[in-house]
Amino acid sequence: MAYPVLNEAEISKSFESAKAFYGEFGVDVDSALEKLSGLEVSMHCWQGDDVGGFESQGELSGGIMATGGFPGKARNADELRQDIDKAMSLIPGPRRLNLHAIYLENGGKQVDRDEVGIEHFSNWMDWAKANKVKLDFNPTFFSHPKSESGFTLSSADDGIRKFWIEHGKRCRKIALEFAKELGGPSVINFWVPDGAKDLPADRWAPRQRLAESYDEIFSEKIGDSVKDAVEGKLFGIGSEEYVAGSNEFYLAYSLTRKILPCLDMGHYHPTETIHDKVSAIMTFAPEALIHVSRPIRWDSDHVVIFNDDLMSLARELVRGDALDRVYLATDFFDASINRIGAWVVGIRALKKALLFAMLEPVSMLKQLESEGRGAERLAMMEETKSMPYGAVWNYFCMMHETPAGSAWLNELRNYETSVLNNR
Repeated sequence: MAYPVLNEAEISKSFESAKAFYGEFGVDVDSALEKLSGLEVSMHCWQGDDVGGFESQGELSGGIMATGGFPGKARNADELRQDIDKAMSLIPGPRRLNLHAIYLENGGKQVDRDEVGIEHFSNWMDWAKANKVKLDFNPTFFSHPKSESGFTLSSADDGIRKFWIEHGKRCRKIALEFAKELGGPSVINFWVPDGAKDLPADRWAPRQRLAESYDEIFSEKIGDSVKDAVEGKLFGIGSEEYVAGSNEFYLAYSLTRKILPCLDMGHYHPTETIHDKVSAIMTFAPEALIHVSRPIRWDSDHVVIFNDDLMSLARELVRGDALDRVYLATDFFDASINRIGAWVVGIRALKKALLFAMLEPVSMLKQLESEGRGAERLAMMEETKSMPYGAVWNYFCMMHETPAGSAWLNELRNYETSVLNNR
């Protein structure tokens, strides 16, 4: 089976028709394409190997769980970079990658988390320069003997806290080198799995220690090219009852310390969505990091798809003219399907949702609302759902020399046959 390939003439003809259609509603399609062409989405490296990393062969811990066993998982950094290259070739637009500290290359030597340095990411740096990819970073506070208690930066053990504080400090310096060498900024996101499975006797002390640990990590001023962010969570596996770094804790911490709050689409109650939180939080926060994920019943990090939650988020960012104030990063992993396919499906869906939102007649919608024409506003919101944004998306893909429509699946299948099945 081969998926249909649209020729450039067909794509251009459909685009011109769609452009004229949108023009009737005052939408500048060329401006939307220009904005989307400059918008970076940070692709997460951990989809390619199920959050394994290259530090050791230990088991995942800290509430992290990958399910499935699709053939062809990247076994080393070279294979992971090869898979990332393939995925990025199928995703239109600028390239950005989000690394975790466990994706270091240590040359076979034991390098503990409090010893990690930029020298352990020299191959990633060379690859990024060669491929014009910018790099973001994450300290790794899970899957380590010193996180087995369930507490890291909030641990009651001074030695444990000191170890993880040093890890955080070193990771910030790595992000600083990424920013310097690759033309920053580099976003570094802090998430810890700290919490309790059942009712704790003391909810206060771990949070006090957590705040003090972060204060020490962030005490060194390293410039605006590193964007520090902190990520809250509702619960995790092993921290069902109590999470020290809850969403409320990190919101308060980020606002008082003037760093970025990270809003993860899966880190709230099952019926909560983040699109309404964006305008509320960013009334006070100049910038924010958004982790784009898809929860199903819990924080399950399913592959992002073009669904209502994603479209609602994109609309809010566009309607609020907030795209230059947020850093978008994907965060999901599925080991049950082709891992490269998961990357491409998720990031293309996010970019498609952003384009969809950019093509809405926002000025018209706001005018109708200000005039009290609620029925007309609601009707126009519904009409946008059947407007020909797909034709503009295909043109955007062609602009960036990536396959339009479903044609990218032909390359995915060929890569699976020639590369993944031979691992």
